[in-house]
Amino acid sequence: MRVLLSTYGSRGDVEPMVALAVQLQALGAEVRMCAPPDEEFTELLARECVSPVPFDRPWRSWHRPPTAAERQQRVADFIAAQYGTVTEAASGCDVIVATAMSQFVAPSVAERSGVAYRCVLFCPDVLDGLDGQSLDDVFSAPINTHRASMGLPPVRNVGELVFTAQPFLAADPTLGPWRGPGGFDVRQTGAWILPDERPLPTDLLTFLAAGEPPVYLGFGSMRTLRPDGARAAVEAIRAQDRRVLVNRGWAGLTPVGDQDDCLVIGEANHQQLFGRVAAVVHHGGAGTTTAAARAGAPQVVVPQGGDQFYWARRVAELGIGAAHDGPVPTVQSLSVALGTALTTETRARATAMAGEIGTDGARDAAELLLAEAATERP
Repeated sequence: MRVLLSTYGSRGDVEPMVALAVQLQALGAEVRMCAPPDEEFTELLARECVSPVPFDRPWRSWHRPPTAAERQQRVADFIAAQYGTVTEAASGCDVIVATAMSQFVAPSVAERSGVAYRCVLFCPDVLDGLDGQSLDDVFSAPINTHRASMGLPPVRNVGELVFTAQPFLAADPTLGPWRGPGGFDVRQTGAWILPDERPLPTDLLTFLAAGEPPVYLGFGSMRTLRPDGARAAVEAIRAQDRRVLVNRGWAGLTPVGDQDDCLVIGEANHQQLFGRVAAVVHHGGAGTTTAAARAGAPQVVVPQGGDQFYWARRVAELGIGAAHDGPVPTVQSLSVALGTALTTETRARATAMAGEIGTDGARDAAELLLAEAATERP
């Protein structure tokens, strides 16, 4: 069985697909993966022995979110940047599995190539209240331009093309249960988690051992947090008499002051780290939310956009942390949220829930995918 995985997005869109690739290969499938050529993604695929098919343009080359006027052109650029690569990589494959911006390319390539297509979502809220007209307004023109170049008829409903009637939902059912609308036969497998055995850096271990557990502050690939927001977040953490561990992230967060109670780090193993912090303040990506929940770490989610508002709401509903009101933290607003997250009650609830989070979603998905693909092979 030959499987093509395709994802064009940030770390949260790439790492779960690598987890799926590892499980597919363990089951005997031949896997190749289209992904952005950013150095961290290239290293990740190499470390896990997944055959890469890199796109020409790195994901980080999209320096900022588009304005309303730029959005249509940005979408067209995203799609144009992928078609040739995905089409060539799909040759000889039995099924294409796509997520993130690749969902707007892979269905047409699969149709043209005569292979099966599967959609992957990491948040149930993507389909809940789906606005088909909005999707059509933004995506139908660039999709149909490329479909015409491939000799395919135009599509009138982008949602049906992209998400299909049977999408995979790679989210933990405790954290993000499927309660969406009818019309979808969603296969919720649990989160696709890639085991990470990398040790923590020496300077980080030294910092952790030097005092009480710090509060982790990181916004991953989000570049929307401005320096004044980061400064306010650090000051709010210090106001709780806590040390601060700042993940530099794609926003390039820097130290606030020269006190020895703050350490700035680069990319680190969350599976090893989050069990050793007092709380995790983050943007609300599906991967970070799941990693913190698995570790039993209380969370403060400061959502920056998209499905991050859903995960912020779920963290608050489950009692394992707090949802910050809006994307820009102030000392006062984050202090209120930390006041909730750092209580013994929240810690106890987060610790209890950690045992409820599954870890075998990628394996379950791989088995289901291969079984379905085998029945659909010509």
